Amino acid sequence: MLQSDAFSPAHSGSPADAPGVPAFLTVQLIGSLRIRRGDTVLNARTLGGPKPRQILEILLLSLGTPVSKDRLIEVLWEGHAPAEALPTLESYVSVLRRNIQPGSGKQGPLRTTTGGYVMDATMVDLDVFRFDQLLRQAQQSAPEAALKLLHEALSLATAPLLGDELLPAWAEDERELHSSRVLEATVLAAETASVAGAVSESIDWAQKALTMDPLNERAWLARVAGLERTGRYAEGLQSYEKCRRAMVRELGCAPGPGLKAAHARLLQATAESEGELSDVLSALLVLHGQLSRTTAPVAAAPQNVRQSLRDATVVINSFLVRAMSAA
Repeated sequence: MLQSDAFSPAHSGSPADAPGVPAFLTVQLIGSLRIRRGDTVLNARTLGGPKPRQILEILLLSLGTPVSKDRLIEVLWEGHAPAEALPTLESYVSVLRRNIQPGSGKQGPLRTTTGGYVMDATMVDLDVFRFDQLLRQAQQSAPEAALKLLHEALSLATAPLLGDELLPAWAEDERELHSSRVLEATVLAAETASVAGAVSESIDWAQKALTMDPLNERAWLARVAGLERTGRYAEGLQSYEKCRRAMVRELGCAPGPGLKAAHARLLQATAESEGELSDVLSALLVLHGQLSRTTAPVAAAPQNVRQSLRDATVVINSFLVRAMSAA
């Protein structure tokens, strides 16, 4: 993440601020807009107004890729451009150049291309761009290296994208796209931490992912599996049930095979522990096992099987009677 002290009040004297010297920019789009050019710091209020600022943001989000003037006009005026949109756009770009690369003209990061403009990726250090690069690298790396990359990526993503842009539809669309990438990185961190043996960290990342998307099945699986591995069986069962209810209510479907398998393991592990709940679960597992093995009448089963089923029924009935009495 760009450190807050990197955006201290501007002062003169930096070579990058000298007339005619192309300016290298360090830009923060996550959270409030901040631009550092040498020792000069610019923010959303010092770029010449809302439209020049938005032009810069749009070009930065396409860093290194030209954006046509027609596309900029369409986005800026949301399909309702005035007749003088083209000269107005060009005047906004001139204002923007004077603010972000004074004295450099068209030789700074903001370049003119055929029919449009581009931000030169070799002259801009952009936090969103670095986040995406780190995520891509993590997806192709071994677990230990990937986890370090994901830590670095997620340290950048501590605020919404384009925090200064509250109204334009294009900004909301970009925020949603970025949020989906942050969610992907968080889920991947949970899964990667588990593979790397950092189970407690995996559980924490999974919970953060579920805060962003309560229906993310990969995050639920990472959390439930992590609770299972740390011996927190009751919490694991509670998490599975919370997931199951949410998916049935919101999606009309049950959890997938991975979560169901984890649930079965948790039930078995709880049944093998001490206490009344373990007795009840053991009885349920006996009954479930009998139902899974045969469709024949219970009377046709061997004597020892019939006795086990009777014992299981007694345990469950006794538990239910006491539970209803206490209700």
